[in-house]
Amino acid sequence: MARHVKGILFADYVRMIRGQKSIDWKRHLEDEDLTFLVQRVDPAGWYPMQTFERMGNAILKEIAAGDVEAARMWGRVSVDQLRLATPSLLAERDPLETLMRFKVLRSTFFDFEAVEVTTAASDHAAVRLHYHMGAMAEEAASFQTMGFFERLLVIAEAEGVDARFTQRSWAGEARTVLELHWDPPT
Repeated sequence: MARHVKGILFADYVRMIRGQKSIDWKRHLEDEDLTFLVQRVDPAGWYPMQTFERMGNAILKEIAAGDVEAARMWGRVSVDQLRLATPSLLAERDPLETLMRFKVLRSTFFDFEAVEVTTAASDHAAVRLHYHMGAMAEEAASFQTMGFFERLLVIAEAEGVDARFTQRSWAGEARTVLELHWDPPT
């Protein structure tokens, strides 16, 4: 089954690659991937997850030097742009409602169950991640998602946000589970 990612997320990878003109991206990307670098990316369009994976791996190798913490940081940064495009994502001073809104909006970012909020309470949540990618890409995407949720909770005014993986598919476990804990806004 073909899987797709929304253009608003795909465009971030395209921008990063376009911004690094000194790198020979042909070493990492297939011809079909390279065509997206010369086209306008439609934020509302759907793009192939396989291309997204290859672009992500290339960015991880060439720009982040293999450091998944850079992907985590990018996840944090990406929240603000996504929030501008989707203002209904944030529930002011309400981390739980913000997560519930993300849960509803998730299907607008991926056409498969890549990110599933399985547990949500006033001070914690569990998120199952399954991007259906190779180990390197799955790890980087999971760290990017970790950063995304950390920042999302902070802008919803959660305090003391703590995020950690309790299961990691890229390390051979059955699935990836991200646990989030926080103190509700005071």
